Order: sequence, then C-alpha cells, then structure tokens
Amino acid sequence: MLTELGHFALILAALLAAVQAGTGLYGARVRDGAVMRAAGAAAGGQAALVAAAFAALVAAYLRSDFSVLNVYENSHSAKPLLYKLSGAWGNHEGSMLLWILMLAGLGAAVAAFGRGLPATLRARVVGVQGLIGLCFLAFSLATSNPFARISPVPLDGTDLNPLLQDPGLAFHPPFLYLGYVGMSVAFSFAVAALLEGEVSPAWARWVRPWTLLAWSSLTLGIAMGSWWAYYELGWGGYWFWDPVENASLMPWLAGTALLHSAIVVEKRDTLKAWCVLMAILAFSASLLGAFIVRSGVLTSVHSFATDPQRGVWLLVIFAGLTGGALVLFAGRGGALRGSGVFSAVSRESALVANNVLLCVLTFTVLLGTVWPLVVEGLTGERMTVGPPYYTFVTTPLMALLAVILALGVLLPWKRGSLTKLRGRLGAATLGASAAGLLVLYASGFRGVLAAVGFVIGLWVVLVTLTDVADRVKLRAGPGTAWRRARGLPGAFWGGSLAHLGVGVAVLGMVGTSLWVTQAQAVMRPGDTVTVGPYALRFDGVTEGTVANYATETGRFALLDGEREVATLYPERRWYPVAQQQTVEAAITPRWASDVYVAIGEPREGGARVVRAYHHPLVLYLWGGALLMAAGGAVSLTDRRYRVGAPQPKARRAAPRPALAE
Repeated sequence: MLTELGHFALILAALLAAVQAGTGLYGARVRDGAVMRAAGAAAGGQAALVAAAFAALVAAYLRSDFSVLNVYENSHSAKPLLYKLSGAWGNHEGSMLLWILMLAGLGAAVAAFGRGLPATLRARVVGVQGLIGLCFLAFSLATSNPFARISPVPLDGTDLNPLLQDPGLAFHPPFLYLGYVGMSVAFSFAVAALLEGEVSPAWARWVRPWTLLAWSSLTLGIAMGSWWAYYELGWGGYWFWDPVENASLMPWLAGTALLHSAIVVEKRDTLKAWCVLMAILAFSASLLGAFIVRSGVLTSVHSFATDPQRGVWLLVIFAGLTGGALVLFAGRGGALRGSGVFSAVSRESALVANNVLLCVLTFTVLLGTVWPLVVEGLTGERMTVGPPYYTFVTTPLMALLAVILALGVLLPWKRGSLTKLRGRLGAATLGASAAGLLVLYASGFRGVLAAVGFVIGLWVVLVTLTDVADRVKLRAGPGTAWRRARGLPGAFWGGSLAHLGVGVAVLGMVGTSLWVTQAQAVMRPGDTVTVGPYALRFDGVTEGTVANYATETGRFALLDGEREVATLYPERRWYPVAQQQTVEAAITPRWASDVYVAIGEPREGGARVVRAYHHPLVLYLWGGALLMAAGGAVSLTDRRYRVGAPQPKARRAAPRPALAE
C-alpha cells in the first residue's frame, strides 16, 4: 500500500509542478499578486509530495520489499543497513527520484526564503523551477517508475552492484546531485532576468548564494567520487577521464565561471550578459551529463542506464530547456549592458580571462567526450578519446588558469598598476621559484615539467597568503591583524580558502601524476619489494566471510629501513549473489605521500600478484578539494547574503518651477 501511495504522490507532484509553472510565469506577466503567491504554495506542496514518494521508496528498501522491481534489482536481505539505504539512490530510477526531490526542494526554498526578491522575479524563478520539475517528473513517470511491481514476488533480491557498496558511494550521489540540480536555480534566475529585462547588482547578490551552495556540493561530490575511484577500483589513480567523470566536471567548470561573473556584476555592474549565459550553460552542462550517464550512448564503469528510449526523453528535455533559454538570451541578452568600465590591468580583466579559459576547458572536455559519438555516427567505426588527449590539451590551460587566478587576487578593481603588482608578487615568486629549484635539484634535473607544476601550485598558495597578510595588515602586529581579520566579510575568507585549495590541489596533481613510482610483482610470503623510499614485505593472506561477501585479506609490512612503520591489509572480495569480484586497496597516508597496495590473483605456493604505488603529495589533492568546498561554505555565512541586496532608492522628482501668474 505504501508503494502505491508513493506512486500516487509522484502523480500529484507532477500536477502541482504544472500549477507552479503556470501560476508563476502567468502571474508575473499579469502582475497578479494572488496568482504569484499560488506558485509559492504549489512549490511547497510539490516538495512535500516528492519527499513522501522518496520516503516510500526508502521504506521499501529498508524492509526489503522485493515485490518492488527496483528493490529486487538493487538489494538483498543480507546487505548491510547502510547499503540498503543507499541502494534507494544507487540505481537509475531511485537516483532520478533523488534528483527530483532536490529540484522540488530548491524550488520550495526559493519560494520560502526569497521574500526579499521583487515579487515578479521570485514568481518567475519559482515558475521556471516548476517547469523543470514537471519535465523530470514526466520523465520519471513515463520511463523510470521506481514503484513498479513484480509478480510473482521473488524470495530475495539480486543485490546492489558491489562497486557501489562503499561508504564513499553511499554519500557521493546526494552531494553530486545537489550540485547538478542546484545549478537549476541559477538557470531559473537567468531565465527570469531575461523575461524581466534586467540584471542588476542586487540580482547577482541573490544568485550567488544559490550558486555557492551548488558549487560547493558539486566540488565535494566530485572529490568523494575521485577518492572512491582511487581506493575502490584498484587502478592506483584518481581520475581517468571517464565520460561520467567528465559529466560532473563540465558543470563544475561552468559553475566556477558563473561565480566569478556574478562577483563582477555585483561589485562593478558589468559582465551582465556573460553572467546570464554562464548560468544557462552551467545547468545545461548538468542536463547533458544526465543524458550521457543515463542514455547508454557512452559506456562507463558507473553509468546508470543503457536504455535508448530514456535517452530520447532526456535529449528532448535538454534541447527544450537549453534551446529555449538560449533563444531567449539571443533575443534579449543584447539589452543587458553594464555601467562599469575597467582597464586592461584590473581584477575585472583577470576574471574575464579566467572565464574565457574555463569556457575553453569546458568545451575541450565536451569535445573529447562526444567526439567518439560523432565519429561513430558518421563512419560507423568505434573510437575512444583517452587520457593522452586530455592531458595534452588541458594541462597548459589549467596552468595558465592558475596563474591568472593568482594575479587576479592581487589586482584592484577598475584599474591596476603592473609596477605595484610586481612588488606584491615579489616574495611569493621568490619563494616558489626557490622551492622549484630545490625540487629540480633533488630530481637530478630530470623532472622539469613536474618542477614547473610544483612552482605554479606553490605560487598560488603563497600569493593567496600574501593577499590575506596584506588585507589584515599583518606587519602592523598581531593585535591589529586580529581586529582587521574579524572585520573582513565571510565572502573574502571563503574566496581565500577556495583559492588556497586550488593551489594545494595543483600540488597534489603534480605529485601523484609526475612523481609516482610503481612496483608490480608476484610475491610469496616473506618476499620484499621496493616502492618509493620504502620496502614492502608480504606476510600472507587470510580468508573469511563478512556480511554478504567472502574476503581474501593480505597482510603487508611497510618498512623504512629496518623499522616497520605501518601494516597494510588489502582485500579481494567475492559477492556470491552478484557473482562479482572487487578489489579493496590498502592505503597508508603519510604527511607528504601515501603507499597504496592491491592484491590480485593467487599463484602457486601461496603467491599473489601485487601492485604497489608510492604517491607523493596525493592527499593534497583531496585536501585542496575540501578547502575549496569549505571556502564555498564559509562564503555562505557572509551576512550580506542573509540581509539581502540593498534596494535602490527612488529618485526624488525635481520640483517644478512655479508658474508665472
């Protein structure tokens, strides 16, 4: 009965989404307050109904109701409770319902917390959110019903994909989807602004917190997915330019450009058209990612679906929403002219260059992702675009982006001076260059590319710290610095944390990509191999059964000279229900590196195939991502976003001259 109620709630939610879209857009057009308020009420009702439907699906998983096809295909009675819960969104139908839940919740949040917005703008934003929600509710009901029944009822389920039975993958999708769907709010604001015919600094201040929420969640979701790939897949890497990975990277790049554009609109009342376009493209990239992941047009280790019918629906949604918004932008974007002017040497110019590079990066990733489809469609031949293409094209762009980011931090608004800039860059440039020379010397002058990357990452860190020291007047003493630090807004501290995270992440990328050492051998108990500065001794394998899988666990001693500094326990797991083998790497983190060990197939005499890696600075990669996400969260604490944007004062009418009598 609960399952049917969940399905019925989804149908009612679709009807309310239609009401929300209609009353929001029509009410704003005719400026009818009662109709516009109805849109807000419909948004709240839709969110409540979708939440009820999602709760019904989760309940079916928790009680192992195998009469529900979705539960049967993605769960098992012996599965741990955490994975029964995460199984609700570890599949196409359930994850789409989670997507819709967040979409409805964000629409209701705008209606509830956007009371400082002009009534017509808020109604249009809520109306566009309702239209997007209607599209995905129709898609779910027509092609991806999570409440479909199965008869006769099986005794047990077929289990969740073992690769997804991991704590990282239990929490990774909710953060990722909040990032994807959160971009819809910026999209709705952009469409509403085009309908209103106005983009103001106040509009940019309203858009920024929603974009910050989405960007921070997407950053955290991508980082969690990267960490999962690192330790769960057993490949020894963190990013493989998989189509699904690219699907998350594209909206992140566009969202980063959107954040910087919104800052310029708010501070300087310029780049309005650019900001609106970035808002459209950021959510469009999310829609394109949904199509890539769920249509089956591209294969991936963690694709959700391979149903072409679903792909057609998603393509229609993508074309309708993106095409409609771009047509509206083409017709009205030209009227969005800013009043601010700036010189070639200014923070505005650096942000424009930053956004251009982010757009080029986004297009580069898009081209590499969809080009195999184009070739196959034209010639019938299958091809792949692998890491060499992405590395060759994106590495110089990312390096240039990091340099411009650091320069933009120190440049003033409107007009800057190259002489003053060189003075402020002196200490950071000297420190980073000296460190780079030391790294080059330590490598025997062989790793020139690695040294350059290391210098860029460290330079970004030092430039960011220089800016913070200048802002708080650190040279004036700790008392003055503390007082000034307390007076700086949350947005400044959040931006500084995010920029610091970029530099730290670059250090991690350089270390694990260019300085990694690997050892692969067939080892018997007692054998030792060298990996980086350490020795790794194999002590044997034990077998056992845990929860719903059987495990073979190796024991390795990590030796620094004669001293044992750590013990590692890599695993091979066998899931009998899913008939699937997985590899669980063992990782020992050190302050500047980690050692990574994975065991493979058994050989004669108790021997095992062993892969071991030494990854310098690899933890800095995820540390940098956490700093970036934390920067977004700190920026959200800025009081200006709670107070709202200042309303322009109405100009007083000039007194009319007295008429001569």
